[in-house]
Amino acid sequence: MAMLPNPLPRLAADPAGSALGLGLPPGKLIDATADGPWHEPLLWYADGPAEPDAWTSLLPARAAGLHPVLIDAGRDYAGLDHWELAPDEMSYPGDHDPEDVLADIWEEYHDGDWPGIAAAGSPETDPDIRAAEVAAALIKDGTLTSPRAALVHARRSADIPAAIGWCGPLNHQNDVARLCSVLRSWEDRFGVRVLALGYDTLALSVAAPPRTLEAAEAVAAEHYAFCPDNLDQGHHTTFADYARHVLLNAPAWHFRWD
Repeated sequence: MAMLPNPLPRLAADPAGSALGLGLPPGKLIDATADGPWHEPLLWYADGPAEPDAWTSLLPARAAGLHPVLIDAGRDYAGLDHWELAPDEMSYPGDHDPEDVLADIWEEYHDGDWPGIAAAGSPETDPDIRAAEVAAALIKDGTLTSPRAALVHARRSADIPAAIGWCGPLNHQNDVARLCSVLRSWEDRFGVRVLALGYDTLALSVAAPPRTLEAAEAVAAEHYAFCPDNLDQGHHTTFADYARHVLLNAPAWHFRWD
């Protein structure tokens, strides 16, 4: 499927996005990268804090090829200026096989045999409905400390990190498109949406979470390969414990790379 042309440059002369059928609040176009300005805007970024319905309010932009995401600068990083985006370092997510990516990382970090990918879950609700619910909850409960709404030109929600050249997993993976291939697979198998990006954090909504401990342990192996720090530096350091307390029936998945 051909990708729609990037409509973000049109927002320079039409800040509210009226020609795209949008009613955007005040914001700015971001083209700054670690190596200087990118040849086109990477994202639109709201000036003010995100309200609980911010993610949902931006869903109509998908018709123009723009996907909503919440950008959380957090307490330690004062905005995108400190993120050092690197889109030129990213490949294309579709060029990678997600199981090969997970298996390669597993072999690097774990002594045992790669168990293979988990079976797909059964959707509890529409992925966008679940995403709207989780986004609102993350804002209301303070999990996201300083979220701003953003729009990214991407083929699908799973591609958002690579599309902007996000380097959150830099010490783990230099080419985040490899991880985006896994996100694509999770989008297909578990109905995930990329909801929020922090400096080194990622939050996903999950419409089809594992409902049994066996299924959750299978997903835990994928989480370990995707982000070893979740187990190696978290509160739940065994797959069984992580599966029971973090994954079982969970509507959201969170990752942090140290």
